[in-house]
Amino acid sequence: MYKVLERRDLNENVAMLVIDAPFIAKKAQPGQFIIFRIDEQGERVPLTIADYDAEAGTVTIIFQKVGKSTVKLAELKVGESLLDFVGPLGKASHFGEDIKKAAVIGGGLGTAIAYPQAKKLHSLGVEVTAISGFRNKELIILEKEVGEVSDKLIITTDDGSNGNKGFVTTALEAEINAGEKFDLVIAIGPLIMMKFVSQLTKKYSIKTLVSMNPIMIDGTGMCGGCRVTVGGKTKFACIDGPDFDGHEIDFDEAMRRQNVYKAEENKSFEDHKCKVGLDGGNK
Repeated sequence: MYKVLERRDLNENVAMLVIDAPFIAKKAQPGQFIIFRIDEQGERVPLTIADYDAEAGTVTIIFQKVGKSTVKLAELKVGESLLDFVGPLGKASHFGEDIKKAAVIGGGLGTAIAYPQAKKLHSLGVEVTAISGFRNKELIILEKEVGEVSDKLIITTDDGSNGNKGFVTTALEAEINAGEKFDLVIAIGPLIMMKFVSQLTKKYSIKTLVSMNPIMIDGTGMCGGCRVTVGGKTKFACIDGPDFDGHEIDFDEAMRRQNVYKAEENKSFEDHKCKVGLDGGNK
């Protein structure tokens, strides 16, 4: 059992849990993920590791309450436990040699996954420009944390409610046009955002890594659910990724696959909501 040591809401839709998982924390690296299961009846759900502390033996996960399992996860209280918490899975991020300047881009919840990437690069002495994009200012997360591991932080909102209206692609191109010479761009967030960032950086011939989080079941490459097409070849996000060259991803295919089980997910979520608050869940 994996105990919840800390819990807090980052906004109305996003929660953070710090989990007691010393063996995972000892080996975790940026870019890797875990698979959790709340109880015997729970589904297996992958989440990218948002932070880890090898000395304290803790792993931090940040997630959006979008389905039955993540809503139930968010309902856990400090002192309660998850049944399964498996990892670290996937390949750790490899940034390449001689990286002096990097732009680390997070779209919405992707900021939580981009944070450990920025933190690692910053610790290696890389000059980091962090760009985070949100729909509005109420959804902004990790501003302080990302700011502490970057040399420059730019936060944009779709509606301009934080005083800086625009998209992450607009902010990135403005930095490039201002003379910034990035050796690497890391983009993490919705598929459509990563697609447009990759199209932009390809125009400027800037190496770009994206983090893919497709449908996943076992996390070992056996089920084939997490397959993505990279450079015309089939890869599996759980063992070949989740980081891939953004210029080689077939994003259109990935977006089609992402929506395959939307109806089933919505039904499961609605069934869970209908039982909340009922005595014993039997009425």
